[in-house]
Amino acid sequence: MAQLLKTFLTGLVLALWTGLAAAQGEYRVQTGDTLTIEVLEDNSLNRTVVVLPDGRFSFPFAGPLPARGQTVGEIQAGITNAIAPNFATRPTVFVSVNPAVRIPEAVTSGLTGPTISIYFVGEVNRPGVVEVEAGTTLLQAVAISGGVSRFAAVKRIQLRRTDARTRQQSVTTLNYKALADGAVTTDIELKDGDVILVPERRLFE
Repeated sequence: MAQLLKTFLTGLVLALWTGLAAAQGEYRVQTGDTLTIEVLEDNSLNRTVVVLPDGRFSFPFAGPLPARGQTVGEIQAGITNAIAPNFATRPTVFVSVNPAVRIPEAVTSGLTGPTISIYFVGEVNRPGVVEVEAGTTLLQAVAISGGVSRFAAVKRIQLRRTDARTRQQSVTTLNYKALADGAVTTDIELKDGDVILVPERRLFE
């Protein structure tokens, strides 16, 4: 009986995701888009990732994978092939895409200098890519992008910056609450391609 129920639920999930993939059609993923990835056999791998400026995203057991210019089906296949050696049977991977939300034209029309692309992912009100003026700080960019959600862990926001020459990524943990409250006065000037990751607040945090 338990096996029959499991089979039914698996079939139901597959049907729902197949319908979602069909609804998204042949959309080609772009830089700044957000991917929601689920692995049926291991829920600990489920996560939301952003497609970075180099067109790739990172996933456990797979490392950096290409996404820009690919369809949801192609990305699913890429993840499945990359993580399959870590499973006894071929894993079932589902991917959905949330196209990047770019700053409204009414705002960008007011930018007078050169712009840079900043990527927001996690507990923010508008995840995706935002075009801001060069010299924009972290606090300013968060405000322009719509702010953090009420579930945000505001004391441990991550700023991820990739070195253009070595492709190595550095991660800086920031106390956004202290910055916003004025307890910390040194704001960080952002660079093109910076990723601001806002994790979900833990229980009692």
